[in-house]
Amino acid sequence: MLEKSSTVEVHLVKVPKPQPAAPPPKVRVLVNGQKLKVPYAATTGEVLKAAGFMNGPLSVLAAIVHHRCVDLDFPLMAETSIRPVTYAMREGVLVYRHTASLILLEAARQLWDDAHVSIGQSLSNGYFWEIRCNDGEVFTHEHKNRLEVKMRELAAQDIPLRTEVVILQEAKRIFAAVGKDDKLKLLKSWWEPHVTLVYCGETCDIHHYPVAPRTGLIQHFALDFEPGGVVLRFPQRSAPDVVPPYERSPQLRRVHTETREWLRLLGVQTVGELNELTLTGKAGDLIRIAEGLHEKKIAHIADQIAHREQPPRLVLIAGPSASGKTTFSKRLSLQLRVNGIRPVGLSTDNFYVNRTDTPLDEHGKYDFESIEAIDLPLFNEVLSKLLAGEEVSTPRFDFQSGERRPQEKWATMRLAPDQVLLVEGIHGLNPRLTSGVTEDEKFRVYVSALTQLSIDNHNRIFTSDTRLLRRIVRDRMFRGYTAKQTITTWPSVRRGEQRWIFPYQEGADVMFNSALVYEHAVLRLYAERFLLEVPDDDPTFVTAYRLLRFIEHFVPIFDETIPEISLLKEFIGKSYFDY
Repeated sequence: MLEKSSTVEVHLVKVPKPQPAAPPPKVRVLVNGQKLKVPYAATTGEVLKAAGFMNGPLSVLAAIVHHRCVDLDFPLMAETSIRPVTYAMREGVLVYRHTASLILLEAARQLWDDAHVSIGQSLSNGYFWEIRCNDGEVFTHEHKNRLEVKMRELAAQDIPLRTEVVILQEAKRIFAAVGKDDKLKLLKSWWEPHVTLVYCGETCDIHHYPVAPRTGLIQHFALDFEPGGVVLRFPQRSAPDVVPPYERSPQLRRVHTETREWLRLLGVQTVGELNELTLTGKAGDLIRIAEGLHEKKIAHIADQIAHREQPPRLVLIAGPSASGKTTFSKRLSLQLRVNGIRPVGLSTDNFYVNRTDTPLDEHGKYDFESIEAIDLPLFNEVLSKLLAGEEVSTPRFDFQSGERRPQEKWATMRLAPDQVLLVEGIHGLNPRLTSGVTEDEKFRVYVSALTQLSIDNHNRIFTSDTRLLRRIVRDRMFRGYTAKQTITTWPSVRRGEQRWIFPYQEGADVMFNSALVYEHAVLRLYAERFLLEVPDDDPTFVTAYRLLRFIEHFVPIFDETIPEISLLKEFIGKSYFDY
């Protein structure tokens, strides 16, 4: 019997005709006051070129977008403002130096693929790079010349630098394949799933900060030989086409070398190694040894003062802002007392001229950093009389009124034979401050936080950033200033240091490095909170964001095990000393 055939119904669907693609959306941007509409995801470099900013007297190296410094290949996907970054800006200097460092690494790789190259301290407006050949060959002037020729070849080739975002495991594989253990250790505590890499030729690095788009933009640099490596030097911001002559700093070099030896002793030279110790519960021992090295050095300085053939009567302590001068002077006082010397303090703050007599800076504001803000004749008169054993009246300055108090309210002082006068202040090494005192009566100490810990072998920690973080924490906790206010005044502080402190540092009898290898991991607990208070639409957020990105590299260390007399306590509180 035949079955009935089934009926299949077919429904025809009307396919709509293809519609023309919608035009890509436009993004509104403001470029230095110029309003533009640009294609969605256009890069900052493309926009700045279209707006005519790439043809100025200074090369555009990067851009400020959303108050963050970014590479010129950064895509624009929302309404924003753009500011070109050149060498005239602090951010531009950092971009330039970072790019030049990558060129150095690629040049060294091409010349000596097996060489160990690691970044060191800042010297003569540049970076010292330690270069060790694996075959034991000593690095010489000839090596330095070859390296410089290769760097200039790479700059002339105008090689594009490129960035790439990879998953964390891929980044680890890349660095493991070339034996970069320092970067692998840093990535152990990397909490993001992706890592941005930057390439200069075949040299690959973690993208810690924006780079110039091409090697051809890095034309002005100098390479100078130093035993064990080279100093890669750069122009001043005020003269971007000229690299000044190399100024050797033997005192500074010695203290850097001493600190590097301390780090080797501690077994911690990079942030990754510090994090590793923290995560394995060994931070306490690290803190105790680091503090012990500080105490040993301070005791040695006190011994130098006490055991001089003609012991000095005047000890001058100078250094830049947030270097820990005050705590150092208090700890030095303790060690001097161990040597049978009774120290007496004299503050230069009481010798300020009246506010109306204070010199003005280039912006017409009071320049309190200037040595002319100190009544030099009066200060030298008081010093001379004190050192001669005379009784003398010392002034008292009222900072609220900006006036010196009446003379009847001054304090009387007399220096006993077993006493030494301690003067702490930024001008301590300037000969003009103590021109009325003979040289054999003086002992000069320079104090600064000369950070030698590096992020990894190829990325250094800026010593000024260490001091800025210290100051942000101290100002916010004890002086009533926000991080925004501290960052706002920091450029003025830095200008004062460049003019009134750094030129005299080599005149010190001894230098003391107040940096502590573990301090950034402690400061993160405080600074991160205070930096997050900076509004992200404020110009100071450019610096705040950079510092936030920096301190997130550190695994936090709690401060319970830090000794009460630690220099770090001056900034985070709970110090044994009164301030």
